[in-house]
Amino acid sequence: MSDNHGNTPAAWTAVVIGLVAFVVAGVGLMLSPINLTIFWVGMVLLPVALIVFVIMTKMGLGEQR
Repeated sequence: MSDNHGNTPAAWTAVVIGLVAFVVAGVGLMLSPINLTIFWVGMVLLPVALIVFVIMTKMGLGEQR
């Protein structure tokens, strides 16, 4: 079992980027009229969170197995 339970810089960075992505996409959907450009900017940020997580983990900032 992991001692840090995901409390690593890589995990926290990915979570923050993912949260920002959902907030941006949500704001785009709540605007009147709906702004699909802002929505898709948020959707593009979601895979960025995963990519940043993988890169930071390979740099040694993630969980060490």
